[in-house]
Amino acid sequence: MKSELFDSYLEERYESQVHWYESRSGRYKSYYHIFQWLAIILSSTLPAVIVLTPEGENLISVIPSIFLAIVTSALKSFKLQENWVSYRTIAETLKKEKHYFDAEANGYAAVENKEQFFIERVETLISRENTMWLETHSKSEERRNSQ
Repeated sequence: MKSELFDSYLEERYESQVHWYESRSGRYKSYYHIFQWLAIILSSTLPAVIVLTPEGENLISVIPSIFLAIVTSALKSFKLQENWVSYRTIAETLKKEKHYFDAEANGYAAVENKEQFFIERVETLISRENTMWLETHSKSEERRNSQ
């Protein structure tokens, strides 16, 4: 493989994929922590709100209950933690693959064209992650539809 083509692949495909997975991982981590803390705060303050709510003014205690249901449903429906971990894992795996390539380790020393081998392995990793994402999200969709 020509050096220019491989350099182009590294810049346009490999590095952009690593950046995409890292940014998505960070985003989902933030979302997960925000929603998790909202659930903790709502669920821990709800008993006090219920006890302190004057009789006949149930709306005051109903509103936090509704928000708690929304927040906990969002945590499950949007798979925030699962996506965060999955995206972080693929980003780190892709970075590790580049280290193997640079060090000619983990099979790279034994191949004739290490650039082509690198591209094949990177594309396999990305494809496998995409397949796992589709399976995870289609299973959750099937469960929602069957309920």
